[in-house]
Order: sequence, then C-alpha cells, then structure tokens
Amino acid sequence: MISHETFPVEPWRVREAHLDLDLLGSAESLFALSNGHVGFRGNLDEGEPHHLPGTYLNSFYEERPLPYAEAGYGYPEMGQTVVNVTDGKIIRLFVDDEPFDVRYGVLHSHERVLDLRAGTLVRTADWTSPAGKRVRVRSTRLVSFVQRAVAAVDYVVEAVDQPVRLILQSELVANEVLPEQSGDPRVAAALREPLVSVEHDCGRAGATLVHRTRMSQLQMAAGMENHVDAPGRVDVETHDAQDWARTTVVCSLAPGEQVRLTKFLAYGWSSLRSQPALRDQVAGALSGARYTGFEGMLAEQREYLDEFWDAADVQVDGDAEVQQAVRFALFHVLQAGARAEQRGIPAKGLTGPGYDGHIFWDTEAYVLPVLSYTAPEAAADALRWRASTLETARQRAKELHLRGAAFPWRTIRGTESSGYWPAGTAAFHVNADIAAAIERHRIATGETSLETDGGLAVLVETARLWMSLGHHDIHGVWHVAGVTGPDEYTAVVDDNVFTNLAAAQNLKVAAQACGRHPELARSLGVDLEEMASWRDAADAVHVPYDEELRVHQQCAGFTRRPEWDFEEDSKYPLLLSAPYFDLYRKQVIKQADLLMALFWFADRFSAEDKARAVDYYERRTVRDSSLSAAIQAVTAAEVGHLELAHDYLYEAASVDLRDLHHNTGDGLHIASLAGTWLALVNGFGGMRDVGGSLVFDPQLPQGMTRLKFTLRWRGTKVGVDIRPDEVEYSVRDHGSTVELRHGVENLRITEGSPVRRPLVRREPLLPSPQQPPGRAPLHRRSLG
Repeated sequence: MISHETFPVEPWRVREAHLDLDLLGSAESLFALSNGHVGFRGNLDEGEPHHLPGTYLNSFYEERPLPYAEAGYGYPEMGQTVVNVTDGKIIRLFVDDEPFDVRYGVLHSHERVLDLRAGTLVRTADWTSPAGKRVRVRSTRLVSFVQRAVAAVDYVVEAVDQPVRLILQSELVANEVLPEQSGDPRVAAALREPLVSVEHDCGRAGATLVHRTRMSQLQMAAGMENHVDAPGRVDVETHDAQDWARTTVVCSLAPGEQVRLTKFLAYGWSSLRSQPALRDQVAGALSGARYTGFEGMLAEQREYLDEFWDAADVQVDGDAEVQQAVRFALFHVLQAGARAEQRGIPAKGLTGPGYDGHIFWDTEAYVLPVLSYTAPEAAADALRWRASTLETARQRAKELHLRGAAFPWRTIRGTESSGYWPAGTAAFHVNADIAAAIERHRIATGETSLETDGGLAVLVETARLWMSLGHHDIHGVWHVAGVTGPDEYTAVVDDNVFTNLAAAQNLKVAAQACGRHPELARSLGVDLEEMASWRDAADAVHVPYDEELRVHQQCAGFTRRPEWDFEEDSKYPLLLSAPYFDLYRKQVIKQADLLMALFWFADRFSAEDKARAVDYYERRTVRDSSLSAAIQAVTAAEVGHLELAHDYLYEAASVDLRDLHHNTGDGLHIASLAGTWLALVNGFGGMRDVGGSLVFDPQLPQGMTRLKFTLRWRGTKVGVDIRPDEVEYSVRDHGSTVELRHGVENLRITEGSPVRRPLVRREPLLPSPQQPPGRAPLHRRSLG
C-alpha cells in the first residue's frame, strides 16, 4: 500500500517525495500522461529500471486467438490487445561514460511531480556517479492536449562541482522487451515483437520510424526532433535501424553550466492511410511543435487546463485526501478522453495494458457521465465512436440470432473480445448503457446533433435488440430472460432489475428520439407501430419484488437463493477461491447491481424501498470489483448513511493513489476514478437529471465542512456550494439563467444572483447496515 510519506497529500499535485523501486509500477501508472490519443506511462527518462514500459496509441492493437477449452457456436474467435508502440520517452545520460542509473552511485535526492494544473510531469534528481562526478537533472514531460499528435520532453543536466563530459542519447525504440502478459503461449506469441518495420529514416537531429502490426495490419509512425542548447562545442549525430533511432549529443560542462535537450515527439496511426501519408503527418506535427516551441506548449497546456478546471473543479474542505484524489481523478478522466476523437475510452485509459486495453460498459456508465457535465465534447466523441461500430454490432446480433445490434462486452475496435460468455455476451445491459449515455448527453447539453450524427441509429437498433431479447407473458408483463446484470457473480438470470429498467429506458428514449427526428426514423425503417410496441414493452416491464421481505430482488428469485456462508469462505476476491457455479447460485454479489438501479432510476423507487434495499444488499456485496464502492457511496448517501458513504467515497478515491487492489501497476482504474466524482456530486451533492430536469438534494457528512463544484448544464456553468447549514446555487456565464430543483422546490438561478437554501440533515430510516465479514469499506482515517 502506498504511504503518505512517499506520496504526500497535496491539493493540486501528486508528488513522489523519494524514489521507492518497490513502487515503480504504481508510480508509472500514477504519473502517466495522455491526451486520449497518445499515452505515456510514467517511466523514468532513461528507460531503466522499469516495471512496464508503455507508450500507447488509442485503438492501436494486435489480434490474437481467444483460448477455449471447448468452443461453441457464437464464441468470438479472435481477441484484440493493445500494443506497446514505439517508445520516444527515452533519454539516456552518460556522465564521463558512466550511465545515469538510480540503482548505482549516490542518489542524493529524487522527486517527481504530476502537476494537475500545468499538465506536466516534472522530475528532479541529484546524483553522484560511482566515479564521484555529481550532476543535477531536471526533466519536464508533457503530452499535449492542444496538439493532438505531439508530446515533448525538456531535459536539463547541470554539472555541480567538477567538469564533466556528458553524452545524451535521445531514442525511439520499437518492440521493447516486455514481461509476459498472458500465460497462454498463443497470446504471448502474438504480442512478442508485434511491430514489423516498414520504413526508417533520420536526419542530423531527428528520425522517423514506420511500423505495422503483423495480424491486424495497422500502420503507425513515430518521429522525434531534438534541439540542443549548451555552452562550447557540441557534437550531434543520429543513426537509425529498423526498430530504433538514436540522436547522440556530446558536450563538456564546467561546474554550474547546463546542457538542455528539448525533444519533440509525434505519433500517428491508421488502418486506411498510406505509409507516405502517415510519415508526412508526423513530419507536419513535428513542424507544428517546433513552431510553438516548448515554452509555447507549456502555455497552451496551462490555458487548456485552466478552461477545464474552471468548469470542472471540485473543492472539498475538511478532507485533504479526497480533495487531492478528486482532482487527480478528474485529470486522468480528462486525459483518457480529451482527444480520443471518435475512438473509445479504455478501462485503463492509456496508462497501462490492464484488461488488454479494452473498452467496457463502465465507459458509458461511469466515465461519460463525468465528461458530459465537465467536457461534453469528449463525451460526444466517445459516443460517435460507438455509433461508428454499429454495423459490427448488427452483425454480432445476427450471429446471436437476434434483431438490432449487440454491442460488445469488451472490445477495442468494435468486435467482441470476451471469451467468457456468461459475464460477456450475456451482459446485454451494455447496449442500454450506451443508449443511456446518448440520452444523458442530450439532456446535459440540450443538443440533438449527436442523435442525427449516428446516435438515433444506435437507439433504434438497441431498442430492436431488446424487443428480440424480451417477451410478454400471458398477463402482458414484459420480461428479459437469460441475461447477466452488472453483478458478475449472478450470471444468466431472468429479470435482472437493472437490466430490465435500463432496457425499458432504452425503448422509451428510442421512441422519443424517433419522434424528434421522424424523417430520419423512417429512413431507418421505424414506423408508428414499432414505436408503440417499444412503449408498450417499457410500460409493462417486470421489476421483481419480494413481498415478504419487502425488498426488490436483484433478479427473479434472488432473495430465495441459498445464502453465502461467509464464516466458511471469505477469502477475497472470491473468484480466486470459490467455483463460479457456487457463486452463481447463491446470494453473494461481486459489485453494486440492484444499488446501481437505485441510482440510475431513482424516481422508480420510494425512500422506503431504497432504505430497505441498501440494508439488504450491503450485507451481501463483497466489492470484488473496483466499480462498486462509488455506487455504494451514492446510495448510502441518499438513504442518510453519510459516514458510510464517506468511507466508500474514500475507498473509490484511493484505489490507485494508495494501490488498494495491488494492481495499479497494470494501469489506473479510470471508472473508479470517475466514480470519485459521482460519489461527491451525485452522492453528497444529490445531483440527478430526472425527467430532463437538473435536481439537487445535498447532504454533507461530518468529515466535510464544504463541498463546492461546478458543472456544465446546457452550455452554462452552474455552481453548487454546499456547507453544513446551507447550499448556494449560482450561474457563472454572463446573462445566463438556469432552472433547477432543490429537493422539491423549483428554482430559477440568474447570473449575478445566487440563491441560497438551508440544508436540513435527513435522518436515515434504518440503522447503518453491516457488510460481509472483512468487507467493511476502508475507513478514511486508517491510512497514514
């Protein structure tokens, strides 16, 4: 677990006070830089030591066979795995022929700082070589939000107390040696040296390498340009080969003198464009970077982030750790999607190879709700990417003997890459999650352009999918059988509440959207009769309820299943110690499922329903998924268990900053990071969009003295400032007016005229529930 001593709590920075090689993998993920198109892990500049080198291009992947002990009809045959592309971060330093390596010599000090306002990773080191030559090194790294294809490193070396001869090697390296990412030899073979050289060339101080993947046949190009500023004589030369290029700089420094190497990098990839086009794209991007200059890129980066934070910052008084965590979370959520531009947002962003670089339902369910209210253009681009894969989803539905479109459970470019169908193919709710994200974006922005730009077709085809999955019984009640909801420990069930309600919403939203765009709907073959059938099914949807226990059932019959024996088996995560057949048939829950329904469809449940559901399902949810804590925070806050909600918030916020699951080294948990915002804004802020209206019902736990946030609502910045005794609503844009609801009271907020309302603490209807043994949430004061 990462301690506060190594990573202190600071409001706008994540700082590694000293180098701990045991935490190298976690630090590489925490310090990752990305703009949604290009991603760099936070490796040391000299490349070694490392846990896992990583440079990624969004949606650049290699194909590989999916392993099955026994195949079956409809099983996907090929998977997709993100590729570590050409690494341009590397700058090696030699001090009088001795390599700067933190494992040798004397490291007097070493600090790295991720600056959340500047968008940079700054590293400083003070080192004496084994031969006694002392140098200070300062590097500043950025991946540009403004210039999508460009990254840069500014590397400065100072001689401290003796004259030194320095050699700097600025490199591009393809096909780096990586640890095995899979125990399956077929997968390992596909990912071993996945890049095939197509072209390489160099000039005096730069080079370009062009490669393609062996199986997926995607092409990518990487280029570097190096600029050197040093006193006296400087020699610069560049050499290249198929998988590497190296610019070497040689100079001598007197004590107090410095050499500065500024390295501009550019990346591009395509499945369609030619080799010359990619090469020229990289050359053009490098020209743009050179024109801007490094100081200009720093200014661009700061201006971009200033605008983002002005509309997205969350201020938390009284809890310094959550304050740092929510800004860290927002920064990485932005990095994951800012310039993805009609490519997906992977579960790890571009911070590591975890989950093979795949996109899951949590993009639409966790990440896009945050982006829709803070960076709506990025959310729209991610949804346009989904729309661009619609034809593939149609083909998958046909393969499954269904109508409409079946979007994949896990994917990179739109084809299903899950080899385990109970938790993959059967989790059809991903289709309704996508539809919900499209509708949420329309409500949050007030724009319908996304619907006309592919969104309506997605809504129509997912509605058709639900009509072929669901059925009316003899009483006219509409059911969905044989599906898996968000809880992966309760697979292939009938009438999962979240899935049923999400499907019903999908059907209603599709009908409404067709009404807004009648001509486009007709072009998709939708008529009045089909729209009426969607509405009828949605109105008749079955929501299982146990009358005796007076609690909603997660799925039909769930409350009558055998209980899990926690005294006998409570070794977490259970999936590593218990057979799935046993998990599937008992009342044990991997992650929030029925609680997710309480959050998404809050107006479908009474206050008493919510209180009893939280009480019942808290006792059975083991949180073997990082997706759970944030939703449990939201629902606990809604029913008045504010301190429990605060602890769940802390756990969601700390997953990566404290490496709670011991796997941060594989990449960050972007959905859990997004969940930090959900827990604060939807949980304690009580924010919902109900019937197209913006609603707040705030409460503060004892550990917070203030919660202040801004979000974008239909083109206007809305400010919410919550204190223990009152809440203030304001509008930030000149001449703007916003209508919202505080509890049950309708308010009209005008720029320059904030409205204040008293905050009345709600008492919970039931005592705070117990969790399964050993699964109480991490207490926010338990780390130090």
